[in-house]
Amino acid sequence: MSDWLAWMKEVASSEPAALVSILASEGSAPRGAGTRMLVSADRLFGTIGGGQLEHRAIEQAHIILALPPGSWRVQDYPLGPLLGQCCGGRVRLLIEHVDPAALDWLADAAEERVLVSTLTPIRIERHVSAKATPTPLSARGDRPREGATFAEMIGQRRRPLYLFGAGHVGQAIARHAQALPLRLAWFDTRPLFETIDGVAIVPEDAIAQCVTEAPDDAAMLILTHDHALDYRLTRAALERGPIAFVGLIGSQTKRARFHSRLERDGVSQTARARLTCPIGISGVAGKEPDVIAIAALAQLLQLERP
Repeated sequence: MSDWLAWMKEVASSEPAALVSILASEGSAPRGAGTRMLVSADRLFGTIGGGQLEHRAIEQAHIILALPPGSWRVQDYPLGPLLGQCCGGRVRLLIEHVDPAALDWLADAAEERVLVSTLTPIRIERHVSAKATPTPLSARGDRPREGATFAEMIGQRRRPLYLFGAGHVGQAIARHAQALPLRLAWFDTRPLFETIDGVAIVPEDAIAQCVTEAPDDAAMLILTHDHALDYRLTRAALERGPIAFVGLIGSQTKRARFHSRLERDGVSQTARARLTCPIGISGVAGKEPDVIAIAALAQLLQLERP
């Protein structure tokens, strides 16, 4: 999601390169605003969705590389009538010959910070801000011109994923989550997993505190080695108040037993209804760790974006 920052540091600072950015899209476009692709004379980094749109964008990138560094242009592409793509949407692109002398802002760039860009006659001036508010842009109407300033989130807001359990399924979830818009907080109580990168070993009598400290937009997946610990974490998650998702690994039988016990322990029906068990999108029957992980992560990607 922010690979383009690395491309700018490693490629655009050392050889002529053109950055292609999607400023806005609407309808059935292959990729959304913030997607980027870097084009050099003979190399391509990333994609803005392929097809004729990408082919035209690469052509325009090569053309702008013949102009002085800093040159830029904004172009609109109606995907159906102009490019013959069946998507039918619209995309507005910013294409620029990267000026290697104007990359100081990269030192401050990080995901979930805001990049502010100003279109000047000789280049695009940029700086990174922790306070600016992203500017919504349109794929229609007047194109941004000289003097226009707009702000955008770098990367994509990552939903916190609180993962309890570092067994085979937990490891598969952590592995597949790396390339997704999720920010992992991973916990286990067993010291034998302390060698796994990213796992925080928390004493059993303190691990429920991790649940109560999670932000309200977090998704929680509970899949420890012990049903009693699963229950403590599940109850803590349901009683702590609103949270984006509470998922518990298990069968329909485990779900029924947990619901019955939660009811006996005074957990309200409204709170109990927020429990998802089993986890994973429906229709995926495999029980291999990677299958469970992908099905569960797909379920989280269906949540409304934070």
